[in-house]
Amino acid sequence: MRTAFITGANKGLGLAAARGLGEQGVRVIIGARDPRKSDVAVRELVQAGIDAEPVLVDVTDPASVRGAAEEVARRHGHIDILINNAGILPEATAEEVDGPLDPRMFETTFATNVLGAVEVTHAFLPLLQKAKAGRIVNVSSTMGSLADQSNPDSPYYGVVVPAYQTSKAALNSITIALSKKLSDTPIKVNSACPGWVQTDLGGQQNRAAAPLTAEQGAQIITKLALIDEDGPTGQFFDANGPVRW
Repeated sequence: MRTAFITGANKGLGLAAARGLGEQGVRVIIGARDPRKSDVAVRELVQAGIDAEPVLVDVTDPASVRGAAEEVARRHGHIDILINNAGILPEATAEEVDGPLDPRMFETTFATNVLGAVEVTHAFLPLLQKAKAGRIVNVSSTMGSLADQSNPDSPYYGVVVPAYQTSKAALNSITIALSKKLSDTPIKVNSACPGWVQTDLGGQQNRAAAPLTAEQGAQIITKLALIDEDGPTGQFFDANGPVRW
């Protein structure tokens, strides 16, 4: 049985990805900060016949990340899939933003969206290297595409959230670099854009306006997590295919 570790998996996209993988026979480990919420998510999955379990992790706390990796190693020895899903968009919900480039927004956003993904990948990579064919999926956004940001015809052209957009551009760059570093291994690394999804990421306004459910958005994440040995690496995809960097 393959095992997947998913950050930020107690709700939204992460939970939907866990459900999708679980339905394919993958054991899913729900990584989350809140033990109560993660337990609720695990019970929901188990009731649906999915092999699921919780592991507490705060991606912004290196000690917490290391502890989570050690716990997973004790339980299972390895993982087959890592999904860096945990992400935040404080610019959408902050009461005040200090100018067009608020340093606080960058510090907070990068701590989770970039450094968190780096810490988790660093800690869990030895467990992936013990698998026959490890897979890493970084949950990104088309809003992190430089080509899309500069395209007046893009539906996202008028959306300007600099800290979030640059954090996802940085995550995409990490995807490319890591895929090169691991090119001589069976591990594949890709970025996934789930689309505009009805989650809490952008607050209640986002939930009301977004056209996609979490289950619909998670499909590209699960697809990339389950690619075979002939699948891509170092690429960026949404439901319609490759996304321009």
